Amino acid sequence: MGKLLQTKALAKQISENLVMEVKGMKEKGIDPTIAVIIIQGDPASECYAKVKQNIARKLGVRYLLTSVHPQVTETELLAKIKWLNRCPSIHGIILELPLPKHLDTKKLAAAIAPEKDVDGLSPANKLACFTGEEGLYPATPQSCIRILNYFGYPLKGKNVVLIGCGETVGKPLVQLLLRANATLTVCHVYTNNLQEQIEKADILISAVGKANLVTTNMVHRDLVVVDAGINEIQGGIVGDVQPEVSEIVQAATPVPGGVGKVTTMILFENLLKAVRLQANENKREVQLSESL
Repeated sequence: MGKLLQTKALAKQISENLVMEVKGMKEKGIDPTIAVIIIQGDPASECYAKVKQNIARKLGVRYLLTSVHPQVTETELLAKIKWLNRCPSIHGIILELPLPKHLDTKKLAAAIAPEKDVDGLSPANKLACFTGEEGLYPATPQSCIRILNYFGYPLKGKNVVLIGCGETVGKPLVQLLLRANATLTVCHVYTNNLQEQIEKADILISAVGKANLVTTNMVHRDLVVVDAGINEIQGGIVGDVQPEVSEIVQAATPVPGGVGKVTTMILFENLLKAVRLQANENKREVQLSESL
């Protein structure tokens, strides 16, 4: 049986570092605050928001929840986001997805101020991820890289197959993998020779959202698998990779207990980075006004 990459210890390590950093910020008079917007009546969104609230409490982060009715108009939601953008005591904003079909997700995500966009969904942060400039990168792609590094699987020179090219995980992850000097092959659900591509891989990362996309007959014993897929099946959560794959490959992340645990902690890393970015911007504004 291969090694199961349980990430509880890594998440705890990140949490302990965050607690110390939050404490240091509070000693300087800064109270890190995150605002989360959810649509009422969506059980998944409410569950994820509750998880974030519990973690925020443990870290000492101030947590503000805004729950809006499912018939909320785009204009109303934009007004709420713009108000949070202007509020100096709010350091991070999360818009829980998915949104109702009558709302334009891209437009609303783009409305979040880049320096408060802890999900990394705004055009400015997507561009920063592409160019390597400072910004708030999406948490799940960061989580995949962090897990591989933590367990001692370096990416440099490795053949990596990435399944998925979505806006929130796949596309940003392409940039992070290339920056880590991996040799990258990008596939998707329509790739005809997926098994052939996986056979040549050292590392496989799947981020599609299709249960049992990767099966036992497609993998080999030297493969390291990171499963970033999330699928609800019969009231439970499964990944893209058949669970039995972990018995064949060198190592694999479980679902749950793998990528998701680290992703949530990295959201709060992004929040504290947002605090620092906003503090630096305020300093620049003060210096500019003093020089005039």
